[in-house]
Amino acid sequence: MKLLVLGGTRFLGRHLVDAALVRGDAVTLFTRGRQPNHWGGEVTMLSGNRDPGNGPGVTALAAGTWDAVVDTSGYVPRVVRASAELLAPRVGRYLFVSSISVFSDASKPGLDEQAPVGVLVDPATEEIGKHYGPLKAACEQVVTEVYGARALNVRPGLIVGPHDPTDRFGYWVARFRHPALLGERPRDAVVPHPKARPLQFIDARDLAYFFLALLDQGAGGTYNATSPAGQWTMGRLIDALSAGGRARAAWIDEAVLTGHKVTPWTGLPLWIPASFADEAGFMRIDCTKAERAGLRTRPLAHTIDDTAAWLAQRGNADAWKDVMSADVEREILAGRRP
Repeated sequence: MKLLVLGGTRFLGRHLVDAALVRGDAVTLFTRGRQPNHWGGEVTMLSGNRDPGNGPGVTALAAGTWDAVVDTSGYVPRVVRASAELLAPRVGRYLFVSSISVFSDASKPGLDEQAPVGVLVDPATEEIGKHYGPLKAACEQVVTEVYGARALNVRPGLIVGPHDPTDRFGYWVARFRHPALLGERPRDAVVPHPKARPLQFIDARDLAYFFLALLDQGAGGTYNATSPAGQWTMGRLIDALSAGGRARAAWIDEAVLTGHKVTPWTGLPLWIPASFADEAGFMRIDCTKAERAGLRTRPLAHTIDDTAAWLAQRGNADAWKDVMSADVEREILAGRRP
């Protein structure tokens, strides 16, 4: 397969390129040229800017044909439309990497691909941080409008694994497997009750394989793509992290965490308090359609081990700036009942 990847040098796209090259696919990347080429002459590198009004724009994509394009870096409908329309006569399928954040109401579990998505109050807005979900939903609409049955919109949940720049999953791996990377931390690690808290995430490599499987099938439409609802919980994650780990879990009630002003999701990654009723279904998305189409999740221990190995060799000086500090963690632990 001749594959064009928009983005592709950092995290998910990097794993996608790796998987495609192993299969013998011919891969072209279109990037801003700010990240190194990890593959040398094995890939064709094109440079420009997704925004057609910025510098060279998408001129480098004006020629060439591909069986499929995977858009890993689209966030604004206007920008996605520029590449989608330019490429439409010369590519077979357009796979847009969206997000489960598109859903307008995540208060209930079991959201499938037919659930309502967010709508932009101001269609012209490009404030990604403020309107991330509705902007992704609008990008999906652009791709479907331009490509029809040739459009693929895949909505991942939290993407994890080696090369993850967000450190949300990586925090937990570091806290239990390489606590020194987080500074002088106590042996006991603060973990949010309850153990049965549902978690959903997807290894970037499993997602990459799923993309290629969909393209091989000539599939179209929309797919939620994260781990099966109910497969993992906070308890199962901590058990897997504790195997061979260097920290012990200290399970703490949510009221205590809130009292110490620990910020959900960023201050303590993966923690969505029960009081956040509007997000009660965010970790229980229905991915049945994707599972039937071939999405598979590797053993959790494999993702943890591979992430731990990567964290041990990368530079960590600028990591985890927003997580709960060691001092706050000690304060919480000091207040536990004996």
